[in-house]
Amino acid sequence: MTRRQTAVVATWADVRRLVAALPDTDEHASYGGLPSWRVRGELFVWERPLRGPDRAALGPAAPDPAEPLLGVRVADEGVKAALVADDPDVFLTIPHLDGYPAVVVRLDRIPLEELAELVEDAWRARAPRRLVAGSDGPPARDR
Repeated sequence: MTRRQTAVVATWADVRRLVAALPDTDEHASYGGLPSWRVRGELFVWERPLRGPDRAALGPAAPDPAEPLLGVRVADEGVKAALVADDPDVFLTIPHLDGYPAVVVRLDRIPLEELAELVEDAWRARAPRRLVAGSDGPPARDR
């Protein structure tokens, strides 16, 4: 049995809970009324079902239409490429995201612990530096 088979996988309720635990975040309806989450107005995670052109580009590798998919901002294109290469069963990209540091995550295939790290990293990539610094607490010398 693999680690993923034994791990608790994520749900939309988990996404909402993880985002709500981060400073200055809120939920907005995005394209088509789907949920998206922002930090001080900057998008960092969103529901991202595949559309016709996405499915055509992915062909037989496209996830089932009923599968929950989450768009997630990443630090840069290198991180994006590494995620997709390292775990294509969980992470994918689509032509719409070409040149954009974001991946699509198969929500029902990612362990909750990995999702928590991914959401926090996405938040850090989009949050203002002062907000990130403030959330990390005082420097070690001041503790």
